[in-house]
Amino acid sequence: MNIHGKDIKIFAANSNPQVAKEIAAGLGLPLGKSEVVRFSDGEISVSIKESVRGSDVFVVQSTSTPVNDNIMELLIMIDAFKRASAGRITAVIPYMGYARQDRKAKARDPISAKLCADIITTAGADRVLTMDLHCPQIQGFFNIPVDHLLGVPILAPYFDSKFGSEKDDIMVVSPDLGSVTRARNFAQRIDAPLAIVDKRRQKANVSEVMNIIGDVRGKKVILVDDMIDTAGTLCNAAKAIMEIGGAKEVYACATHGVLSGPAISRIKDSCIKELVLLDTIVLPEEKKLDKIKVLSVAPVFAQAIQRIYADEPISPLFNK
Repeated sequence: MNIHGKDIKIFAANSNPQVAKEIAAGLGLPLGKSEVVRFSDGEISVSIKESVRGSDVFVVQSTSTPVNDNIMELLIMIDAFKRASAGRITAVIPYMGYARQDRKAKARDPISAKLCADIITTAGADRVLTMDLHCPQIQGFFNIPVDHLLGVPILAPYFDSKFGSEKDDIMVVSPDLGSVTRARNFAQRIDAPLAIVDKRRQKANVSEVMNIIGDVRGKKVILVDDMIDTAGTLCNAAKAIMEIGGAKEVYACATHGVLSGPAISRIKDSCIKELVLLDTIVLPEEKKLDKIKVLSVAPVFAQAIQRIYADEPISPLFNK
């Protein structure tokens, strides 16, 4: 039996409080009163400042950098809500860390994504609401319901309106074979053809572009990916599209802007005219560039939370 609480309460830990505020505002609710601080030895202390007895609690926390601290904040908050007799607890994780460690790449490797799923469940979460897992099969690592939102329905309308009168000149490109399904979905939404960059990865965070499958000559290209980490794949793909493919302009978009290591300098020096990200991960001031635009995920998460509370399907949010 699917049981939900008597009312909705939105709480935030420290990774992405602005998104939590916007989600609460979208539901016409105040953000729940809570405090997440650290003791002098680094231990995390959580205080819930209002009653959650019988409530449908949604705790918003991206497990981005610092990944381990943010995971512990989420786990301790979930435990606090469980011990405070919340009716149902949903972990709202716009960006899920460790999602790339979803299989054994070599002997004796851990499957850290499965471990994270287990500890979130053990902490007391009744369900998970997330967006664009690096590998959708991670949903199967959880023994609780997982509602998996997509970033494409937010990103595609932006470019559709930007290039509405130039659709014949647009080409959607997947930066690697692993993102083809996402790029195809994006291309269908804006009624554009699809091309693929075929690359060979030599080692972690280093990639070599080998070939472009499709004709991008003279086109305005939109690269579509789920996340941008060090930006090596993205910038190499953009360079190949311009130099080998002969494209006119290159734009890019992704759901998660991890932007670690040399990412910002690579993007700044790249031929990409505009990079559009979602705010699943907070973009610090020092990483903001004129060519980076950030779109809000709060409206979609607010609608998803409303549907979860009302026991309505989530699929209409990404089948539009």
